[in-house]
Amino acid sequence: MYYNQGFQSEHNHNCGPMGRGRFGRGKFANFWRRQAGGFGQPPVNIQETDDSFVISLFAAGLVKENVTLTVKDDVLTIAYPGDEKSADSAGQSQYTYQEHSLSAFERPFQLNGKVLVDAIVASYTDGILKVTLPKNPETNKPAQTVTVA
Repeated sequence: MYYNQGFQSEHNHNCGPMGRGRFGRGKFANFWRRQAGGFGQPPVNIQETDDSFVISLFAAGLVKENVTLTVKDDVLTIAYPGDEKSADSAGQSQYTYQEHSLSAFERPFQLNGKVLVDAIVASYTDGILKVTLPKNPETNKPAQTVTVA
């Protein structure tokens, strides 16, 4: 299992077997943290169209000039260095509760030769980083249907 500890908690704080408990603790607390961009990685949707793949990365509040996209060894990496100045000036000790921070992240995506790397386009609008990866027509063959006899 991907993150076993999230499902091995013995403390459910009297909220049943799934145990919401204090501050969302319980068997599924770590699962929900991962789904909401836990581990310092923002959530991503990947859509496939007829002529491209589209990565939509939820990246609210980021400075778009600091976001970097690099392709090396057929791996696209989307990275953000974090925002050290907001952590210093905001005085993190003043927070009573914090779920959002502008922390650094790095998300790699294996391209498998299916993308025209020179034609990748990225835009940032309304907190969503949208990366369009045009398909390589030589390596993206349509699926074949096999008839069952």
